[in-house]
This record gives sequence, structure tokens and C-alpha cells, in this order.
Amino acid sequence: MNDIIEAMEDKNLFGSLFKDPATWAAWRVYLRALFMIPIDDKADLKVFRECTGLKKPPKQRIRESFLICGRRSGKSFILSLAAVFLACFKEWQAYLGPGETGRIFIVAVDRRQATVIKNYISGILAAVPMLRTLVENETSDSIRLKNKVCIEIKTANFRGLRGFTLLAALLDELAYFYSENSASPDREIMASLRPALATIPESILVGLSSPYSRSGVLYQQHQAYFGKPGSTLIWKAPTVVMNPTIDRELIKRAMADDREAALSDWESEWRQDISSFLPVETIQNVVIPGRFEIPYIDGRRFFGHIDPSGGRGDSFCLAVTSRDPNGKIILHAVRERKPPFQPEGVVAEFATTLKAYKITTVESDAYAGTWPVEQFAKQGITVKMCDKNSSELYLELLPIVSQGSVEVLDHKRLISQLAGLTRRTRPGGHDQITHFPGSHDDLAVVLAGAVYQASRKQIERHFYFLNDDPNPGGWVRRFP
Repeated sequence: MNDIIEAMEDKNLFGSLFKDPATWAAWRVYLRALFMIPIDDKADLKVFRECTGLKKPPKQRIRESFLICGRRSGKSFILSLAAVFLACFKEWQAYLGPGETGRIFIVAVDRRQATVIKNYISGILAAVPMLRTLVENETSDSIRLKNKVCIEIKTANFRGLRGFTLLAALLDELAYFYSENSASPDREIMASLRPALATIPESILVGLSSPYSRSGVLYQQHQAYFGKPGSTLIWKAPTVVMNPTIDRELIKRAMADDREAALSDWESEWRQDISSFLPVETIQNVVIPGRFEIPYIDGRRFFGHIDPSGGRGDSFCLAVTSRDPNGKIILHAVRERKPPFQPEGVVAEFATTLKAYKITTVESDAYAGTWPVEQFAKQGITVKMCDKNSSELYLELLPIVSQGSVEVLDHKRLISQLAGLTRRTRPGGHDQITHFPGSHDDLAVVLAGAVYQASRKQIERHFYFLNDDPNPGGWVRRFP
């Protein structure tokens, strides 16, 4: 069986999984285009043209395809179906060496989503008797088949994707890939996968997702290849096109509640109100490679900012900065304690770090309540509430980073959090800067707070002439 459409229509194969063929009509058109199966029906051609921007179906083999589809459109199930078809019906042995296993990677955002896809694949194999007998071994994250092909479920960590021979790589919710140890995980994952696919002539890479911000691999691929013939196929469609059974009233209510979010979730439009806050290249320009911490320096004044946590949900973080003789702000130290932890113990530990830099007063956000003030006071440290919220701190940080007026430690999680910040435009011109969905910004916010303190004190120390008489009486300190 070399035709996935025939397999979908065969009751002995995948046909039993598609009780209402009309529901999956648009997906069949996509799969025809992906696997170069003729598209002759006029209605199918219309769908193809609307979703690809192309006039004619592909005439050369597709090496990479990227789908931008709305929520509840059936993306994950079709991804799982494609994985099973490629694993069971394609002939790969000619490309594999003696004893070599061909792998199909499905890369998901996180463990939860990976489990969903794994369950889909297991369910498809179990539902088809002739495929059920192909399963040689199954674990929580892999299915090894008797034809020397293994389907493996991976999370979005590029380090776990290197060094394999891949038959296919299928990426679920690509627009939402995030890693605590990578500033641009989607790009690094693509860089890991493409060489692994290069030695298999019939290999394929498919990335699919609901759209998010106008940045990242999925957005870049859409901008570069949509409506352009070649070996890269871009498919963009609203939920109602891919899943005509969706409740239209649900979408209507979502549009009334939050139009920008609904356009992204259901209409597959890139969000106009969300963009990347700090480009990765800008961040990397201020990171000092190989510098992990700087000890106390005589004659410097140091500044500390904390982001307290009760020990369950978020990390408890600290950052320490100073200003060098040239006025550049220097990040000396960052501390992070991930939950679970005992808050009192972390306070004592952080107080020791602060005292090493002769810091007796730190700033904090106002959301932690009074307990950090009380606990740090027991350690001889005064905690003051910062006069800016996190969004305002990030906006203060932006020009300092952009101008290269700060030096940042080579701390992977901090760099990742900075790169994951997004700017959301709000009515009235008050932009909100926040972390990427599903991620954290505890380290980023303490950096911004400690940098803000250093920059603020620098401004407060400026003197200005009141008149043209350059004598001491003609000077005054002004506090913006």
C-alpha cells in the first residue's frame, strides 16, 4: 500500500477510523498534495488553491511541509496517522544499513502533548488487526515495529534529537516550542533534524501548529514559501475548513470575547498584537561567553533584585548588578531555586550572597506580600517594593540591551527567558511584556529589576547647570 488515501478509504485499514469521510475532506486534499497523489476533483482543487496559494498541485517531491491550522482542526490525529502510514507502508530497508533502525520522530511541545500523540498512534495501530501484529515492543514514548522502524515521541529539546538516522520528523504545535535551555528552540530543533533526514532520499519533515506571534520558524517558513512552488509546501487554513463539524457558535463567542486571540485560534491568522520583545541576536550581543559569575569588586556599589516564591509554583530568584567606571551595567550573579523548596532556607542563602556584595537593601515586586520583608529582615536585609511592575521593568531594560549598555552572564535559562519575552499591544498604548505561553520569566525579571536600579542610580547622580556660572553654587542634583 503506497497510497495513504486508499488506506484511509479501506475498511480493513484506516477506513474504520473515518466514519464521516466528509469531515476529513480537506485533510485528504492536503495528504494528496503532500504525497503527490493527483488532485483532479474541482472542489478539491479549489481547497488546495485557497490553502496553499498555488495554482497547481506539486510536481516535485515534498521534502518539507508546514501547516498553519486553527484549533480543533484534527492536526494531532492526522500527524499520528501520517506517522503510522510512513512507518508501516513505506519501504525503507534499501536506505538502512545492516542492523540499523529507521526512526520516525514526533516532536511535541511538552510531555503532556507527547502523551496525547502517543495515545493516538497506539490507538490507530490497535484498531487495525494487520498493523497490530507489526508491533514488536511498546514503551511510554516509543513503538518498535518488526520492519525495523521505530516511532519515537520526543519533547522540544534539540539535544535529544541529534545522532540518529531519521525517516521522518513530524513537529506538533511548532509555533509554541519552548525550552528553558535554548534561546531559539525551534531553530535549533530544525538544525538538528535536517542533517538527520539528509541521508534518506524519501525522508520528510512536517511541522504543524496553530499560529502565534510573527516570529519563529513557522512564521518564517510561511513568509518565505507560501504560494511558491517547490519542495516546501505551506498549507494555511481556518478550523472550519479542516473540521467543518466545529461549532460555529463557539467561534462566534470567542471572536466577541477576544478578537485577536480568536483570529489566531480559529481563523489561523498571525497575531497582530503579539511580537517578540528582544531579538535573539540583540540578547547574544550583550552576553559574555564563558562568564558565569563575577565576585565583589572594591569601590563598586552593588544592586540586588529578588522575585520571591512560596516554594510551589515559581522559582525564587535573585540578581546582582553593578556599574563599571565607564557607566556600563554589569550582571555579577544570578540565583534561582526551583520548587519545591523551603522559603526560609532560600532567604538565608540569598542573604548570604547579598552580604558578599555588601548589599543591605534589595528591591522586590509587590506581589509577594509581607513575608519576604519579614524573613529578609531577620537576616539583616531590608526589602523595598520596586516602583515599577514587570512590564515596566522590561521596557526600561529594552534600550539598555539594545544599546549594548549592559553585560549579561552566560546563563542559559536566563538567556532563554529573555528570548521568550513577548510584547502584547494593549488599548491605550500600554504594552504588556510577558513570558511565552507555558514558560517562566523569574530570572528575566530579576535581571530587569537589578539593571533598573543600577541605571536609576546612575541618572540620580547626574548634575546639571542651573545657569552659566560654573561654581559650586550653580550646581544642583535633580531626581527625574
